[in-house]
Amino acid sequence: MKQNGPITEFMLRHYKHFNAATLVDAAKAYDDQLKTGHKMMITLAGAMSTAELGKSLAEMIRQDKVQIITCTGANLEEDVFNLVAHDFYKRVPNYRDLSPNEEKDLLDHHFNRVTDTCIPEEEAMRRIEDHLVNRWGKADSEGKRFFPHEFFYQILLSGELEKDYLIPKEDSWLLAAAEKNLPIIVPGWEDSTCGNFFASHCIREEFKTSTVKGGIEYMMFLAKWYQENSGEGVGFFQIGGGISGDFPICVVPMLHQDLQLENIPMWSYFCQISDSTTSYGSYSGAVPNEKITWGKLATDTPKFIIESDATIVAPLIFAYLLGW
Repeated sequence: MKQNGPITEFMLRHYKHFNAATLVDAAKAYDDQLKTGHKMMITLAGAMSTAELGKSLAEMIRQDKVQIITCTGANLEEDVFNLVAHDFYKRVPNYRDLSPNEEKDLLDHHFNRVTDTCIPEEEAMRRIEDHLVNRWGKADSEGKRFFPHEFFYQILLSGELEKDYLIPKEDSWLLAAAEKNLPIIVPGWEDSTCGNFFASHCIREEFKTSTVKGGIEYMMFLAKWYQENSGEGVGFFQIGGGISGDFPICVVPMLHQDLQLENIPMWSYFCQISDSTTSYGSYSGAVPNEKITWGKLATDTPKFIIESDATIVAPLIFAYLLGW
């Protein structure tokens, strides 16, 4: 029998009520899903890669505790930014006190702020742009097309960035995913720094827009994947709100209602970590039962919502699942 580590033991002893109890319940239910042969999707909103979630998520991937990931374009690229430029990042603990002029000073020094962490433009964004431009150009000239994450996989698996790694490669979730060839869905990739890069090159007529596959093709890919992998059920673990959660969860009602397919199981588990206030008209703040009316969850689906900071909660749940 697996021995629990100190973090797991601490949670089991102290997390007995309220959001803490829900955290443990959700972690246990996630573990039960895996033990009974279900697969799990994790969705990443916000700036979880810049928050260095890779330190735990990468091991989740290596230990087969997640079978598919949906993320924003920002989370896709920011894991790689962190991999090659970590030592150049600037932390601003007093970010709440910054004046507009101090924010402008960060911009003038080519630092783009994400809460208390500033990403260095030259060392991170522009360095990665050069590698992507080479990959986009090669695909374009050969008449080939790939998804956004596949271009990153090509770069990471080639080893061309390895000399520039500034963190242990084991802490990069995207590298771990590339090595597993884990399926990744990136809806709305255009809303990202690298998406902006690609658009600018297309405006200059250097590449065809079709060289990078888009959202409709991602949905088609997900529909096929879900049909092939939902025999025992697929769980849905949502970090934050937004498009990374809304886009993939809709594949089930699409298969049912639009394609009119039978014997398509609903999501077998649902957990959302969110600090969005439960409110009228807010998708991110909607309680899980609302998803029953949209044909996404069944009445008996295990459902959890943990109203807390995902940068605190997600690593704890992953620690529980990893036995840390």
